[in-house]
Amino acid sequence: TLFRSVAKSVLESVLESKEVYKKLTSNEVSELSDEIRDGYKEIVNVAMGQAADALARVLGAFVLMPIPNVNMLEVSELTMALNEVSEKQSVSAVCQGFIGAGVAGEALILFSQSSMLDIAELMNFKSELTKQAELELLMDISSILSGACLQGISRQLDFKFTQSHPVILGRHIKIEDLFKRCEKRWKKTLTIETSISIEGRNINCQLLLLFTEDSIPRLNEFVSYLIE
Repeated sequence: TLFRSVAKSVLESVLESKEVYKKLTSNEVSELSDEIRDGYKEIVNVAMGQAADALARVLGAFVLMPIPNVNMLEVSELTMALNEVSEKQSVSAVCQGFIGAGVAGEALILFSQSSMLDIAELMNFKSELTKQAELELLMDISSILSGACLQGISRQLDFKFTQSHPVILGRHIKIEDLFKRCEKRWKKTLTIETSISIEGRNINCQLLLLFTEDSIPRLNEFVSYLIE
């Protein structure tokens, strides 16, 4: 395989160092039992591994991916954690909605701006890296990651997601500005996140699956059935 799993994502390390992590892991607030949380991790670890492997084959490089981080998060908490991860640098973001079997959400991929030159080189892009060319590369990489990951989840849970076309949410924007646009759609979300990097390259991105709050009971049913 062309991808390697590493111990912990940067986002998880940030959450652990903040009061929000203690809040999220307390029985009083968390809506996920340890068994269900572990079930999510197992399912998504397989799916994200498939996504990382698909990306590695396209780029011809080793992809490093930690075990996914699973939490119930308010939008403000997610924004805070991702700001720490990105060190408040600007990012480019691609979003792809999905729905199926009573479960809905969005796959969100965040790219650091410093990643684009190396992405273009690995994709054998020879022309000038114009704004349009950069957008096309972002869409291509995002489609590979989100498509393979969602397919991996749906296969394990035995239902199909219908996916919308990927949409560029912004280029060279701050994390807090990005999530201000999301607050109107949802306040709280089941967030499954991992960071992806390319060995020996300055390529780093965050892959997040954001499930709507009203999808969680149905999704828990699928996960419970699978881990029984």
